[in-house]
Amino acid sequence: MFCRNQTTRATVARGSALEMEIRRGKFRKSVFLDTSQDSDLQKKIDHEIRMRDGACKLLAACSQRDQALEAAKSLQTCSTRIMAYMSELQRMKEAQVMQKVTRRSSDAGPLDDRQPCKGKVAISDLRIPLMWKDTEYFKNKGELHRCAVFCLLQLGGEIFDTDMVIVDRTLTDICFDNTIAFNEASPGFELRVELYSCCSEDDYSAGNTPRKLASKLSSSLGRSTGKKLRAAMEPGSCSPISNGGASPLLLPVPTVPGPKYHLLAHTTLKLSHVQDNFRTHDLTISGNEECSYWLPLYGSMCCRLAAQPHCMTKQMMSGSLKVKQLGGEAQSWTKVHAELKGTSLSCYHGQEDVEANVEPVFTIGINKETRIRASEKDPNSKGQNICISNQYGGDEVTHTVTTDSRDDTHRWMEAFWQHFYDMSQWKQCCDDLMKIELPSPRKPALVSPKQGSLYHEMAPLAAPSCEGLLLQDNAVSAEIRALLSSYYNDSY
Repeated sequence: MFCRNQTTRATVARGSALEMEIRRGKFRKSVFLDTSQDSDLQKKIDHEIRMRDGACKLLAACSQRDQALEAAKSLQTCSTRIMAYMSELQRMKEAQVMQKVTRRSSDAGPLDDRQPCKGKVAISDLRIPLMWKDTEYFKNKGELHRCAVFCLLQLGGEIFDTDMVIVDRTLTDICFDNTIAFNEASPGFELRVELYSCCSEDDYSAGNTPRKLASKLSSSLGRSTGKKLRAAMEPGSCSPISNGGASPLLLPVPTVPGPKYHLLAHTTLKLSHVQDNFRTHDLTISGNEECSYWLPLYGSMCCRLAAQPHCMTKQMMSGSLKVKQLGGEAQSWTKVHAELKGTSLSCYHGQEDVEANVEPVFTIGINKETRIRASEKDPNSKGQNICISNQYGGDEVTHTVTTDSRDDTHRWMEAFWQHFYDMSQWKQCCDDLMKIELPSPRKPALVSPKQGSLYHEMAPLAAPSCEGLLLQDNAVSAEIRALLSSYYNDSY
């Protein structure tokens, strides 16, 4: 997220101005429509702005490299989320305007309001191979280049980050063990994967480095000049490295001393990339060997991308049906409780069997090749017969069901057509139910106990005799601890 041309700078400036108006609350009534979606986005933007402010304070207070890298990662994630939420808000406004224009258009023809169901999309087993030179990897020669990397994954308004990984020439692959799931994806989803990198070999003592430099310069320039220099470099309300001034922090990333992550590579995954196994995808690489954050990527990424449409996992329709028994001269009907879900119409003796997880009496296949039609009204039935035909080998098998009323028949037929539409949009995801391992709850500590979590190192600051990370203002340190705790426990 760095300004590379005037267009990008103008976009960032508009985003910054919008953020400033959000802070002042001017958009709450005049621009934001009074809808639940707008309210949720407003809360998310407000939350991420607070978290970003806290991340800036954390970054300025860090005295250890690992802590600074984690704080910079949080800052990058928060800034990306703010921009994504603002873009989502703008998209919603445009959709609302277009919807009003369409409704007011007198010459608009009939519109098909049918929408495909949502679904869960999960990415796991993320691996990015590296291509080190022979002299670096096999002969272990040259300077040991080490970078901290992590991934940001965005689908619509949802953004998640992976754990941070330290990479050097001893690794052949960058491995992220996180399983990240997006619960409200549409079949036209675009999952953007961004790999961020930061050189981890410098001294990232954000609070101490300027003071150390000023002390060295003061001894060289003289006592009087050095004193003025040290005063100018001390963090204050007007200092360039201040984090507590009155002016709001601007997008995309506030200017804060310490490590900064750069976009190293990215790719976009779509429905066509979904497959129930491990696959390789192309990466678009940014930067070059001259960049400090550079890593020798092969230009590919391996992962497992799975999807579970709601039509495969949730009950789409249920109710009482009568099923005509196959075979025999005398026709007989069996009353069942039927549920439409996935690739079958499951038939039970009663609804209590569903609640008790009893196996269905029998199932009728429902897939993209199934043909369904409403037959002529049966004189012996109040409803209308529905014929469900499937091909098994070279034979066609037809099941006939009926309802208690014409309205029930209409509801079942509509449910079947919607189900077929969902399957046609989600394509290969509806052939079989793909397995998704749900991610475990996020733990507060993302680093080893020996390194120490920034949150837990800050927690003992209330005690006067504590040693470790020192902050001058106890009120600020309490605020930072609260912000960091909230960041690790909240997710969208």
